Amino acid sequence: MIFAVMGRHPVIFGRFSALLASASLASSHAFLQASHPSPRSKCSAVLNQSRDGSSSTTSERVTLEKIAGTLREGGYKKVLVVAGAGVSCSAGIPDFRTPGSGLYDNLHKYDLPYPEAIFDVDFYRQNPMPFVTLSKEIWPGVNYRCVLRLQEVCSCYGAGNSCLHCQTQNIDGLEAVSGVSPESLVECHGHFRSASCINCGMNHEADDCKRSMLGKGAAPSCGSCGALVKPDIVFFGEVMPNRFSELVHFDVASSDLVFVLGTSLMVAPVASVPDWVKSDVHRILMNREMVGSFHGRKPTDVFMEGECDASVRKLCQLVGWEDELDQIYLDTRSK
Repeated sequence: MIFAVMGRHPVIFGRFSALLASASLASSHAFLQASHPSPRSKCSAVLNQSRDGSSSTTSERVTLEKIAGTLREGGYKKVLVVAGAGVSCSAGIPDFRTPGSGLYDNLHKYDLPYPEAIFDVDFYRQNPMPFVTLSKEIWPGVNYRCVLRLQEVCSCYGAGNSCLHCQTQNIDGLEAVSGVSPESLVECHGHFRSASCINCGMNHEADDCKRSMLGKGAAPSCGSCGALVKPDIVFFGEVMPNRFSELVHFDVASSDLVFVLGTSLMVAPVASVPDWVKSDVHRILMNREMVGSFHGRKPTDVFMEGECDASVRKLCQLVGWEDELDQIYLDTRSK
C-alpha cells in the first residue's frame, strides 16, 4: 500500500493527499519499497538509472524550441503529465500554498491546530465540521465552472505523440471535464464522484454525501457501522488509489517526456514521480517558481516560469497547435 505523506521524510503524517509533495529521492524510494514491495525491482532499476546516469546519452542542454520541434515531428512516444493545483487557478480555484491567496493561508476561521488538519482523516474523525464547511466552497461544480483549458496539455499529444498518463494531484475534476480520457487519467488523490465510510470502507452515494454536507451542513454517517462518511478524496495518511499504485512504476520506466504543471512539490509520493524517470528523459516544469529537483537544472530540464495557461499556449504556438488549443477551449466552455 502507498500512503499520502506530508513533508520531506517518509513518515505517515496526518492525512490527505494534499496535492503536492516531495520526499527526497532516496527516502521516497525507501518508502515505496517498504509499503509496496511487489514491484520493487522495477522501481529500483528506474531509480538506479536516474542516480548513476547510466541511461543518459545527452549532455547538451535541451531547449524549449527543441522539445517543441520533437513534439511537432511526433518524436515523443510516451508523454507523462504530473499536474498540481496551479493548473486550476484560471478556473477560480485557489491553489494550496501560495502565500496570501492559497487555501492553507485562508483557513483561520476554522481554528485548526495546523492548516493540513482540515484534510487529516484522524482530525476529521474527531471534528468533521471544518471539512464539511469547506466542502461548500470546494465541491466541484458548486462555485466554479469547469472551463479550464486543462487539456491544453492533451494538445501536446497530437499526431505521433502518445499520452502515457495524466497523473493529477487535483480533486476538482477538471481533467475529466476538459477531455482527458478515463484511460489516460490517474486521479492520484481521488475525487468527489463517490464516497465511503472512513471506518469500514462501505460505499455510499456521492449525491447523498453532497446533500448532507452542502444541504444540511453535517457529515453523513455510515448505514453499516455508524462511522463518518466522506467523499473519496485521499486525506493525509489514507491509502493511495490502486490505479496510482498499479501504474506508477510503468509510467516512470516508459516515459520519454514529462510535463510538471502547477505544483509546489510538497507531498509524497506523487511529487517524486518526476525524479523517478530515467536521467535522459526531457522534463518541462510549468510553474510560478522553481521547485523540487528542478533547482538542479539538469541538461534535460526546461523551466517555464509563470502561469500554466500562458506557458502551455506558448508551447502550443511553438509546436503549431494554437488553433487546436483554442478549439478545445471553446468545446470545453460549451459543456
